[in-house]
Amino acid sequence: MLVSEFDYELPEELIAQLPADKRENSRMMVLDRESHAISHKHFYDIVEEIEADTLLVLNNTKVMPARLIGHKATGARIEVFLLKNINPSPALQAPSPKGRGDEDIWEVLIKPSKRIKPDTIIEISEELSVKALERTEEDGGWIVELLYSGNLLDVLHRNGNIPLPPYIERKLADDEIKKLDFERYQTVYAKDEGSVAAPTAGLHFTEEILHKLKDKGVEIAYVTLNVGLGTFRPVKCENILEHKMHSETFEITEETARKINDAKANGKKITAVGTTTVRTLETAFRQFGEIKACKSASELFIYPPYEFKVIDNLITNFHLPKSTLLMLVSALAGKEFIFEAYREAVDNKYRFFSYGDCMFIK
Repeated sequence: MLVSEFDYELPEELIAQLPADKRENSRMMVLDRESHAISHKHFYDIVEEIEADTLLVLNNTKVMPARLIGHKATGARIEVFLLKNINPSPALQAPSPKGRGDEDIWEVLIKPSKRIKPDTIIEISEELSVKALERTEEDGGWIVELLYSGNLLDVLHRNGNIPLPPYIERKLADDEIKKLDFERYQTVYAKDEGSVAAPTAGLHFTEEILHKLKDKGVEIAYVTLNVGLGTFRPVKCENILEHKMHSETFEITEETARKINDAKANGKKITAVGTTTVRTLETAFRQFGEIKACKSASELFIYPPYEFKVIDNLITNFHLPKSTLLMLVSALAGKEFIFEAYREAVDNKYRFFSYGDCMFIK
């Protein structure tokens, strides 16, 4: 199967640059796989669409302010995008003197990367600097050391920016827009910071909708997968079998494992919110033959044909051409049906990608 088979034309004006006025006001396309019917609704209709006897599984990861803007000693402006902490737990939780050691070593993207050499210091502020160590195979990729004092998350909140995807093309925003991004590029149920991108299907939920679903009898469970930039990157090799997914860490609690296994045993439908939730659950099942409480990592690449072992339905946004996410939804709903839906979304001027509208595949 070729990557070019997953390409489509998207007018640039349909790429959402700002979120909807209210989370629940996003449009929602409903795909019925049994009848091959497509209907057009709004996300607040999800309460009616999801059956009462359903387990809804959401990814509660939280986006950290991973986009850093600094400069070299020459004054040249440099952008550092944090991707993954090589040794995550201590650096994110414990205070650190400047240059503490391995726990402050990160994989990052640097732009412009050509201006950087090993041992280059990029000053972000008086309390945070970045020391370049070595290049990685990733385009613009580097291994760096963060130099700071205190608690890293506190330092990042004072000096970092929400890492919006590159297709949201606006300069560093004024305080009002920056505040909007800190609020809206985050789910209302986000818990532990660790992601460098939002699980965007969850951005449409409000506390009120979650309460209405619970009142209806829908059971809710949470997993945590720390989203990496690789999730959203297009596949560069033409033969998709040659593509390797970036590793992303995930966690499933005892409570969530019990809820999922009980739901499967009792014939309940499992609705995943977002492709990250799908990959978490399908990876865990492949590893254990069932869902177990665990801390692990996923490199699972889902593309047609794929037999889903855990999830039945999916809430998801509209994805980039040639992306692994588009391949995943094609595996669930069928490639022809998905591309028919995408053509209809373009014709009806749906808003695409992270801040855009969504679909419910049932």
